Amino acid sequence: MPPACYTSRVGEKKQPSFFFFFFVHNHARVYVRRCPKGEQIPTPFRMVLISIPAQQRERPLDSHRLGSLRSLKVRQYAPRRAECVTSREHRRVSTLFQPSSCLTNFVAGKDSTAAFYGLHRQEVLLRPQYSRLKIGKIQGEKPRFKVPELGAISKVPYAEATWLSEGFKSPYYTKNHRQFHKAVRTFFEEVVKPEAIQCEDNGKRISQEVVDKICAMEILAMRMGPGKHLLGRKLMGGIVKPEEFDYFHEASYIINTEMSRFGTRGFADGFLNGGVIALPPVLKYASKELYEKVVPEVLSGKKYIALAITEAFAGSDVSGLQTTAVRDGDCWIVNGTKKWITNGTFSDYFTVGCKTDAGLTVLLVPRCQGVETKAIKTAYSSTAGTAYVTFDNVRVPVGNTLGKVNKGLSVILSNFNHERWAIICMATGAQRLIVEECMKWASQRMVFGKPLSSQAVIRSRLAQMISRAEASQNWLELITYQMNKMTLAEVSDKLAGQIALCKQFITKCGRETAEDATQVFGGRALTASGMGKAIENYHRTCGYDSILGGTEDIMRDLGVRQAMKKMPKDARL
Repeated sequence: MPPACYTSRVGEKKQPSFFFFFFVHNHARVYVRRCPKGEQIPTPFRMVLISIPAQQRERPLDSHRLGSLRSLKVRQYAPRRAECVTSREHRRVSTLFQPSSCLTNFVAGKDSTAAFYGLHRQEVLLRPQYSRLKIGKIQGEKPRFKVPELGAISKVPYAEATWLSEGFKSPYYTKNHRQFHKAVRTFFEEVVKPEAIQCEDNGKRISQEVVDKICAMEILAMRMGPGKHLLGRKLMGGIVKPEEFDYFHEASYIINTEMSRFGTRGFADGFLNGGVIALPPVLKYASKELYEKVVPEVLSGKKYIALAITEAFAGSDVSGLQTTAVRDGDCWIVNGTKKWITNGTFSDYFTVGCKTDAGLTVLLVPRCQGVETKAIKTAYSSTAGTAYVTFDNVRVPVGNTLGKVNKGLSVILSNFNHERWAIICMATGAQRLIVEECMKWASQRMVFGKPLSSQAVIRSRLAQMISRAEASQNWLELITYQMNKMTLAEVSDKLAGQIALCKQFITKCGRETAEDATQVFGGRALTASGMGKAIENYHRTCGYDSILGGTEDIMRDLGVRQAMKKMPKDARL
């Protein structure tokens, strides 16, 4: 990308000079120069640094509404002689930009690159609204800071899983995994990331255009894990064959974890996450007729599906569900409510746990007469589509029964292992993002004349964050390898407890990392934009991972109970 220029001119007829504040895009150097009245502005300078009041400096440049400030003329520069603004305009400028807070902080001829990066994220320079202000290059200068290419692996230590780091080996990943990872990351950064940031901010659901692109790559189908539903599909343009697709393709920093790299937790759930947890019971237990109707609709992105188990009356206690299904001829009559249903506001189908005469039964309920959804405002973005769902005398065909009547508890429980494992993947990826943000900030932030990383207390926090991320990654990879080698029955028998314990460990690590990151970033970690926006979002939303799919206390209890069942009878101290 060619270097760019912004231009700002401030002065009055009685003063002999104008101030031009230059900084350089794509990232050579930042300059400040005083240009005497009547002198032609030298062409090597290519970008102007707008002088900003101290109380506004933490905000991104676009929030200053550069083009609309009456007191500041901002325009594309072509070499010409300097002109004066009116005294009236100068008075406005003097009121806005006090010398004590602005001009005295920048000295003519001084490299101000560090000052810029102390106030703004690199992405500010890449925003399209500033392209009209780009005018040239500084002659003889070379970029010192490069914008990462799409799909690039971060060079920041511990920002990536070890298997992605240069010079490191792994027993789990093949050359195909690496090719697949690069393709997925490139696609996500090019197609999904802009949508993720926009939806996270405005709360709107993911656009159908992006959904179509996602489904064209068969990403939603791959998020269901390996299985017959992948046969005949061209995965990521044919990079991996359906029969070779495994849980490492789905998991570690390839699909599930790539979504967490954007720092948009609400969008991660809005990214058709309802399908990930609601469609597997259809894949496993639906009749052939129901399967052939629903599965193609959902995997193509034409229809959406949500898992509706949790109620205001029953969360972790699944057996306490109060939504009822009563048989009436060839239909079920469903009545009740469900709460905190991800993707519920825009779903066309609901996988619903119902209380029947002698147990629980799972039904696939279409959005029809008697089904009403209402958005619930939660701590993260409304793009997740979290809903309160009401079923009022809803008639559901008996053919929509998933599994056996009154045996729905086993259907529900069989779905939890994959759901919890997917949460672990995303939580691990999110920790990596926070480690990367903190490592960068500790290196570039100057305090007491030295980098923040020179402080022992900061290095201690970074060490703990890194240790948690590495421990989480390694336990996740061990479980994923076993999932590849075991049948579903073996996973339920041998791994359910391990997955539960791994989940509670990693989500607890995430909350501790969020606290450490907040201390590293200070006040910026409390701001929803600017330098600490990823930290603020993570600190506010990391608790979701500890609740969704089962709370930490429930996971600990489940893990230990499963272990105690395996205790040998003759074990003695």
